Amino acid sequence: MKQVQQGVRSAAEPPAQMNRVLGLPALVLFGMVYMVPLTIFSTYGIVTEITGGRLPVAYAITLVAMLFTARSYGLMSQAFPVGGSAYVYTQRSFGSNIGFMAGWALLLDYLFLPMINYLLLGIYLNEFFPAIPPWAFMLAGMVLVTVLNIVGIVSVARTNIVIIGFQFLFIILFVGFSIAYLRGQATVDLFAPLRGSGEAGGFASLAAGAAILCLSFLGFDSITTFAEEARNPKRDLPRAILLTTLICGFLFVALAYLSHLVYPSHEFANADSASIDVVFTAGGQFLSIFFTAGFICGAMGSALVSQASVSRILYSMGRDGVLPRRVFGYLHPRFKTPTFVIIIVSLISLTALFASLEMVSAMISFGALVAFSAVNLAVIKYFFLAHRQRGMAATVNYLVLPLIGLALTIWLWTSLSALSLVIGLAWIGLGLVYLAYVTGGFKRKAPMLDLAD
Repeated sequence: MKQVQQGVRSAAEPPAQMNRVLGLPALVLFGMVYMVPLTIFSTYGIVTEITGGRLPVAYAITLVAMLFTARSYGLMSQAFPVGGSAYVYTQRSFGSNIGFMAGWALLLDYLFLPMINYLLLGIYLNEFFPAIPPWAFMLAGMVLVTVLNIVGIVSVARTNIVIIGFQFLFIILFVGFSIAYLRGQATVDLFAPLRGSGEAGGFASLAAGAAILCLSFLGFDSITTFAEEARNPKRDLPRAILLTTLICGFLFVALAYLSHLVYPSHEFANADSASIDVVFTAGGQFLSIFFTAGFICGAMGSALVSQASVSRILYSMGRDGVLPRRVFGYLHPRFKTPTFVIIIVSLISLTALFASLEMVSAMISFGALVAFSAVNLAVIKYFFLAHRQRGMAATVNYLVLPLIGLALTIWLWTSLSALSLVIGLAWIGLGLVYLAYVTGGFKRKAPMLDLAD
């Protein structure tokens, strides 16, 4: 297929199109499944230890920060209702080279997110079946997720309905058992989850915990990657982004608060699976088994959607010619899914067999926060500077609010651990090297997506 200047295709060779089958409820469902309503239990022990028992406060801080950025994503999704997320938004606002680097940073969290779900799958199933090694469960999950994603987006959407329903059933049971348990206690300190244990006081520990919790809010970002499969992307994408962020954000804060009331201790035998201690305290063995089943469903659902999302970002970059088009820009003729990319993402996910939960969590947050910063800047560049929307309301919408979102994401970004910053910056450096190769030492621009397609 002939490539012309800036990667624009010949009109005689229209690109393959994805199926537009997703409405607003399906998009919100995708976002919620990606975020996983039970995700507070993924890093419950880790962040509880970091914040000194103030997990609900850390979640509230993260929610406020993410609302500003979610709004920026909504604005850019209206301007550019195509797949590619931060990659496309930054590309069209600042040019192809900077757009490539934003997409490269975004790839970090999207590539790591399937890994964290496979890690959790192995950790929690091994707790109940210690005779079977965690890697066996992880491999089985990878195979199932890959097959479902290749078959098509409709199969994933239908699976999501079952997964999200099972998780909400657990949440209802958990709330009921927790309230019954607390009623049986002589005293309950309602302010303990907000005050903490005092072991890790100050605002710095809250910021460090909030930075890690950014991975819980990646659902609104994943929604934008399905723009080319949404029936009405300009209308539904911004609504789905804000709805998903608000619904899941309030749910995270509430569940974290209730969990700390039930289990006020902040010492765990295993911080990675600390949530089992909380659930067992609230409802005994029955609720623990139900929780494990629901959590596994959530991990599988998030793996499904995260693999689908990163596959579509890589497909966008392959369709542009930034990555080899024959592999990354390929759509299966029958299923209309980027089959080769899905398989490649699965192979990369195999590195989860050798990674730790804390490291993967931090790396996901690093990539997300860099991409979030880029999208906030893209709103300012595209609306306020390029299109000169300068009235009072426009100044607030396209300058003040995105600047607040940018400041908050940079603050969270700098609150990550030193190790995650080193690895993340190394990833950025690798992206610069590849960009230099693609552009012949920055002598020409990286290929760009023809939005007329």
